[in-house]
Amino acid sequence: MLERIGLGKLISFEITMVRNPVDKHGLYFEGTLQLRDVSQEVLDFVEDELERSGVKVSKVMEVKGGFDFLLSDNNFTKALGKKLQELFGGELKSSAKLHTMKGDKELYRGTIMFRPAGFHKGDLVVYKGDNYIVNGLYKTMWLQNEKTGEKIQLKYKEMELVKKVKSDSRSDSEINEEEQEDSDEEE
Repeated sequence: MLERIGLGKLISFEITMVRNPVDKHGLYFEGTLQLRDVSQEVLDFVEDELERSGVKVSKVMEVKGGFDFLLSDNNFTKALGKKLQELFGGELKSSAKLHTMKGDKELYRGTIMFRPAGFHKGDLVVYKGDNYIVNGLYKTMWLQNEKTGEKIQLKYKEMELVKKVKSDSRSDSEINEEEQEDSDEEE
């Protein structure tokens, strides 16, 4: 099965099941992986993980702001979401909806939504008017005030309050000194 994902890249998926496919129709799925505002790097990583695992991808849908992957294994979907957050940093939300009953057991379909932070470790960001250096992106964001050295921890729901300034961790004074040296050399 081939699906066109972002930037015209073709992604191919193995059509194999981790579990026994008996009594499972072609569009069977247990979990939905929602990727929002992701880069091609994240899409490539997801493709590689899906191919490596052999989890069946029932459907890939392009939606506003990203993609939805309907996957045959709910546990794999959860694990992949956690791995995305660990590697790329970002918001991870999960929910479950009762799908059916099998005997006395309730079976749920899970939804995992991942949205990357938009900045990386070492980036200079602004939060509440102050410059911070991103120290880490884990289950929470760790920022260090550029001037005072104070460290703070933020939840990803506050991510929209953090704005990236530039992609390296040099301070404004270091950049100003470098620019001054460049202008002195030109004179």
